[in-house]
Amino acid sequence: MIAFAESVLGMSLYPWQRWLLIHAFEINEDGTFRFRTIILLVARQNGKTTISTVVTLWFLFVRGVDLVLGTAQSLDISEDTWEAALSVAEHNEELSPHITKVVRVNGKKSFRVDERSRYKVAAASRKGGRGNSADLVLLDELREHLNWDAWSAISKTTLARPDAVILGLSNAGDPTSVVLRQLRAKAHAALGDPDGWIKSVGFDDGESSSSDSIGLFEWSASPGIDIYDRDGWRQSNPSLGHGLVTEAALLSSAQTDPEAVFRTENLCQWVESMAKSPFPEGAWDGCLDGSSFIVSDSPLYFGIDVSSDRTYTTIAVCGKRPDGKMHVEVAARRTGSAWAVEWIADRARSSTMRVAYQGRGAPVSDLGETLSHKSGVDAFACEGRNLSAWSGRFWDAVAASAPESRIDSEPVYHLDQPVLNTAAKCAAIKPLGDGAWCFDRTKSPEDIAPLMACVMAFGLATEHTEDDSRSAYEDHGLRVV
Repeated sequence: MIAFAESVLGMSLYPWQRWLLIHAFEINEDGTFRFRTIILLVARQNGKTTISTVVTLWFLFVRGVDLVLGTAQSLDISEDTWEAALSVAEHNEELSPHITKVVRVNGKKSFRVDERSRYKVAAASRKGGRGNSADLVLLDELREHLNWDAWSAISKTTLARPDAVILGLSNAGDPTSVVLRQLRAKAHAALGDPDGWIKSVGFDDGESSSSDSIGLFEWSASPGIDIYDRDGWRQSNPSLGHGLVTEAALLSSAQTDPEAVFRTENLCQWVESMAKSPFPEGAWDGCLDGSSFIVSDSPLYFGIDVSSDRTYTTIAVCGKRPDGKMHVEVAARRTGSAWAVEWIADRARSSTMRVAYQGRGAPVSDLGETLSHKSGVDAFACEGRNLSAWSGRFWDAVAASAPESRIDSEPVYHLDQPVLNTAAKCAAIKPLGDGAWCFDRTKSPEDIAPLMACVMAFGLATEHTEDDSRSAYEDHGLRVV
């Protein structure tokens, strides 16, 4: 590939690009490629298009494969990559005579080599690429695949090809980059979680199981590095100093971009939340407990919630610390929901379980109704004004720990749990009218069920605390029979 790029295409590859081609396309003893899936992660404007051009033209003109399929979440991006490869070939004296047919119709762009090999673009959708068998699949801007529909359709085009390759190119992603996130987790698991990323984002064993068919080639800055650290710039921008990227340009981006954007785009660092936290700055970290401080004789209140896609169910618990202040934490989180009923029922056999859940159409509502019919489970459906009141009460309790906070509320403390931290730092807000609001599952970029479960547990606990302070007769009167 390197000889082809430099001798035929007239390209002068950078050192990192030559290293990538050597190692990404290693071969097994039987001559097949070592990796069927190759993921390249590098900061913006470092030469990913050059790599895709070289690989594409080598597959077409040297290997003579039947089909190269180019896709991106935006059809414009995949067509730009297609146009770049075609332009290089058309302006090359050795290659241009072999181009026999070019179709430039938008959405259907393709060209053939010697009436045998073909390079076409396809939409990154659940229908994209179906009916084709590809030898090379290009997935540009893989971070923009927000669900598995396109990946499921396009990646399967390689199944009938014994030596096919899927090449995904991108910079780092965020929690919405579901495809890239899981592929990266599998590769990092094979490497032993080298920077602690898998543990920090709370992947379970099923998601992070390793795979030896994935080759991950990542140029990214070290975790926690300052955005102005020049070493971090060099780690994530291997073309720095070779003419494409300059320190002046990176400095300008660091000074003008939001930090999360600069880390993702220019440091190629995974950012677990691109969204602004709903809590005041410093509040969530300010109410952190190093470990669980719920006292043994404290009444326990549980909250349960299900993710918007119904993939995960989370159970949280709330109780009092020795100083009388409230503490919440995630008690259990697993895939599916059937396990949750048994989990709660088991604990209800020894004492009454107080459980709150959101009612009226929420993903958890039918699960909550099932719990209501279980003996020993005191289940409470939170809805209407209670939903807004409990959300606001929890917000006040967290905001009370913000530096220089003026919130007159007792703080709530929480355990340091990645799934809960992520949910709390990216949860979106849904207005309910007249200033009322609640947390919004569907518009949040990450699963906020851990946060919602804590809101339910805390709301139920504080509701009972308030009820205990007044006479039952104040609200219900006295009946003598």
